[in-house]
Amino acid sequence: MEYRLLGGSGLKVSALSFGTGTFGGTNEFFKAWGSTEVDEARRLIDVCFDAGVNLFDTANGYSDGRSEEVLGKALEGKRDKALISTKSAFPTGAGPNDLGSSRYHLRRALEDSLRRLGTDYIDIYHLHAFDALTPIEEVQDTLNTFVREGKIRYIAASNFSGWHLMKSLAVAERYGWTRFVGHQVYYSLIGREYECELMPLALDQKVGALVWSPLGWGRLTGKIRRGQRIPEVSRLHKTAEAGPQVADEFLYSVVDALDKVAAETDKMVPQVALNWLLQRPTVSSVIVGARNEEQLKQNLGAAGWNLSAEQVAELDKASDQPAIYPYWHQRKFFLARNPLPV
Repeated sequence: MEYRLLGGSGLKVSALSFGTGTFGGTNEFFKAWGSTEVDEARRLIDVCFDAGVNLFDTANGYSDGRSEEVLGKALEGKRDKALISTKSAFPTGAGPNDLGSSRYHLRRALEDSLRRLGTDYIDIYHLHAFDALTPIEEVQDTLNTFVREGKIRYIAASNFSGWHLMKSLAVAERYGWTRFVGHQVYYSLIGREYECELMPLALDQKVGALVWSPLGWGRLTGKIRRGQRIPEVSRLHKTAEAGPQVADEFLYSVVDALDKVAAETDKMVPQVALNWLLQRPTVSSVIVGARNEEQLKQNLGAAGWNLSAEQVAELDKASDQPAIYPYWHQRKFFLARNPLPV
């Protein structure tokens, strides 16, 4: 396993990390992902440790907090071997202050996550979404306080726009507070919007990408092709509308290119899709999930080798999409002074 620095920090994370959205399964949305409980979670975590994975990602909103509970119990006696990443901001109750990034909510959310995880500190704490109603100064001061208290080691954002992230970094810098060193983002061969603004920002500000849903919300498993129905066991049946939307023909074209490269490398389609991500700028870690050991071992097989430059270029071409404004204008008329990040 390769270990990479998380953005501009000194923390090294495994190039592949394990996402525990499949742990718990206490509601219909997350049950479609998986319902892994403690005993199976221990086995999966041991497979990860054997492969060199050191980062485990969860969130207080995954299965109403049950994912954190399962992960905490599964790591009992092994906490010193693991880096734990969790998140807050999504609703945790019906009250008006049971969501967002206010000092009130973040304090309660952090203490609840520590209790569920059975630990006294969290290695990477994410804001799961941007809260436009809470002053950024309040948010960043609160996170900085958590770091000074020793309850959080590093802070990160998730699902921020470019200006959300840049303004947060600027406020932290103005007051000498702890800065975001990571940004958990959606990025895949069928979802490359990250490259437009967030990747150049990350390069400039040294913010490491932690990639979620790297297989395009379950579409790049190699089981979805022209003329074939979605497999019977797939979260797409119940969650497709909640995730990124992808045109069928575009998806099939990308899978065709993946099939070709997979045959050339003697690898599986998802391994090729994950390896492509591992070679992109700013990517500190790609978060993989799994319902069982077979899926997990297959995904972990994406590390330890590299696609050729020609194969990367072939996948780039197949997955290219028209840029949104102002990026199409910059690329058409002023590319010499606005070079692409890749």
